[in-house]
Amino acid sequence: MEPEITNPSQPPAPLRQMIRLNRLLPPFWTITGILSLIVNVILIAVMIGLGSQLFTLKRILSDQLIEGLYQNFVRMDEAHIRTTIPVRDQKVRANFTLHIKTPTTVTLAEDTLLANAQVLRLNTGGLTIYNAPADIVLKAGTDLPIFLDLEVPVDQEIPVNLDVVVDIPLRETDLHKPFTGLQEVVLPYRELLKQTPDSWSEALCGTPPLPLCLWLFGE
Repeated sequence: MEPEITNPSQPPAPLRQMIRLNRLLPPFWTITGILSLIVNVILIAVMIGLGSQLFTLKRILSDQLIEGLYQNFVRMDEAHIRTTIPVRDQKVRANFTLHIKTPTTVTLAEDTLLANAQVLRLNTGGLTIYNAPADIVLKAGTDLPIFLDLEVPVDQEIPVNLDVVVDIPLRETDLHKPFTGLQEVVLPYRELLKQTPDSWSEALCGTPPLPLCLWLFGE
């Protein structure tokens, strides 16, 4: 067996492998860093794009869906049912007693004789008569103040033809409780969406935003 001949000017094999590895590491780390930077840029761009879509979706949910539902439930609770109901009936039976008790004035249609009337005081010429019976004739057209106190029986058919105006506020009906219940169901989502940001500048700068942060975002 011949002994292995080694060149004293060349380093040992393990050392040569370490040298090769050290030469490959800088390009490897450079390529890895570039790939990592590209991936991070892509991820940031995707996040920004998704964030913009999320902000748009948030505005749609908040302004159109949730806010629209809440405001319409409020309007429904404040609404009125207004209509005109025509009541048409050929005849309605009226059967009652009408009690009349009121002062009024009547006009005589013809001369009226009051026989044996009691005259409290009568001045005629130079003669004055007290508490004397007399026959008095009241001329036609004389107005007499009287007090009516009588009962009039009514029994007849009356035609009905009228329009009944109806105005019913819904908050005074049984619908008030369901409408307020629907408002309470939507209200937590409405308040939660109001507290979420509407843009990247609002998300990163807060509310109210700092002037420097607004300047960085160009707003």
